[in-house]
Amino acid sequence: MDYSVLKRTGAPDIAYRFTPGDAQWPCVVFMGGYRSDMAGTKAAYLEEQCRARGQAYVRFDYRGHGLSGGVFEEGTIGLWCDDALAICRDAAPEGQLLLAGSSMGGWIALLAARALGARVAGIVGIAAAPDFTTALYESFDDVQRAMLARDGKIELPNDYSTEPYIFTRALFEDGAAQCILGSMPRYECPIRLVQGMKDADVPWQTAHRIKNAAPEADITVILVQDGDHRLSRPEDLALIDAQIETICACT
Repeated sequence: MDYSVLKRTGAPDIAYRFTPGDAQWPCVVFMGGYRSDMAGTKAAYLEEQCRARGQAYVRFDYRGHGLSGGVFEEGTIGLWCDDALAICRDAAPEGQLLLAGSSMGGWIALLAARALGARVAGIVGIAAAPDFTTALYESFDDVQRAMLARDGKIELPNDYSTEPYIFTRALFEDGAAQCILGSMPRYECPIRLVQGMKDADVPWQTAHRIKNAAPEADITVILVQDGDHRLSRPEDLALIDAQIETICACT
């Protein structure tokens, strides 16, 4: 896959892929999930859809993910949000943005939108998982918490790979500082949340928690009755892209 590299002083290089488009559309920036990369199904599909309608699009890998530099276990929500902001400011420096975030990327999209302000024309959350580190830590038993305190990390089974998930103490500590549901900013842009009701990783009620945390915002929850966490079936992908088009029609 062809890609570019954002070189940074004092921070790992970030690999990204930019598709130019008509300035009348906001540039879609796709923010992936935990241990996902920009070669994933949703990231590639949305690039194809944006290219077909002449819309600019960016997909990228956070530090420690995919083709980017850095060490995965040294990453945190705050650092990965910094990566997303660097891409928004340096790889797509002009015009409005539409942030599409999958799972952890939904949390990062909400954080990034707070920082980017009026540049953000809309947010599409795909099984968005804000504050997931807190919920995960609260699910641990005493043995798991002791292991995390002793080793500085913990490994958990990964339903999507033979490689286990690795969660570090730094991730949980930083995640607590990045939690957003208890202090949601005033979002002026529309937010669309696509959530599967058979999601085994993010409870479908999370989408309503986001909506209820920002009652003054224009937030719509779209529940997919038989949808799982990935939301990567053709009908799921089409539904996600439809939310992007709906937001663009209002800009």
